[in-house]
Amino acid sequence: MDYKTAGVDIEAGYKSVELMKKYVKETMRPEVLGGIGGFSGAFSLAQMKDMEKPTLVSGTDGVGTKLKLAFLMDKHDTVGVDCVAMCVNDIACAGGEPLFFLDYIACGKNYPEKIATIVKGVSDGCLQSGAALIGGETAEMPGFYPEDEYDLAGFAVGIVDEAKLITGAQIKPQDTLIGIASSGVHSNGFSLVRKVFEMTKENLNTYYEELGATLGETLITPTKIYVKALRAVKEAGVTIKGCSHITGGGFYENIPRMLPDGIQARIRKDSYPVLPIFELLQKAGNLEEKMMYNTYNMGIGMVLAVNSDDVDQTLEAVKAAGETPYVIGETAAGEKGVTLC
Repeated sequence: MDYKTAGVDIEAGYKSVELMKKYVKETMRPEVLGGIGGFSGAFSLAQMKDMEKPTLVSGTDGVGTKLKLAFLMDKHDTVGVDCVAMCVNDIACAGGEPLFFLDYIACGKNYPEKIATIVKGVSDGCLQSGAALIGGETAEMPGFYPEDEYDLAGFAVGIVDEAKLITGAQIKPQDTLIGIASSGVHSNGFSLVRKVFEMTKENLNTYYEELGATLGETLITPTKIYVKALRAVKEAGVTIKGCSHITGGGFYENIPRMLPDGIQARIRKDSYPVLPIFELLQKAGNLEEKMMYNTYNMGIGMVLAVNSDDVDQTLEAVKAAGETPYVIGETAAGEKGVTLC
């Protein structure tokens, strides 16, 4: 009897590390100290000395049951982007710049090529956000996970000068709300998605004219990373008063998180195009509209609150960063919450 007989292949672990090294290397920043394979990741903060009050901000999340889709489609190169996005978008919401990221992969059996493909997606997400992938863990756990399944989670750390933290405290009535388009369902609400659509290869490979793609291709589309867009807005000289990452809980739960007491958000539903996947999902599942807006991003992945005088600059900056913005509403005095009209 040995460890391999028990289901843990140490040699496969070594091979996974070797295969993923090239992807990890692509994400390196000058502040990263040491090489790949140490017991911890080291990151120098020496260049942050010019900040008056440097403040660390962090985020942690996973991909959730969207992974079930990756298993069925045998497509593992994009879920890493989802994992990074869920963490760094939250950091960006606070005004932070992501510095580094660590991932955790737990699997029933370590297939080195598959693990390396997952890490490639993580690397892609880190490159999009400017974060260095400075460490991680791959845990082979036979008997805990099925051999062909895995879980993926991550943790990110960013930095911001305390005075530039986005807290929502500055939001006043008649500020403008700008939404930035999502790429689709992102990484939330897949438990409901999997109930509405039968998760079979045949169904996932079905082409829908309104989607311009198969159902599977549409659903597996990775989460947008908004770090560069928010950075562009700040570099344009705009003060972002509030910022909300539209994740699980949709509009109704997430937008109020950026609002101070006595301020409500008024969103015009016809101010931007709802993505076809949401219309298809609502129709196929016979879902109430309120449930849709209380579960999904409905085509808007990030909402910013800015002064009405800064709208044009904000729109131009977001477009220059390669994203699509819409003026979707405004704030008003009233009980904290969201009104869709």
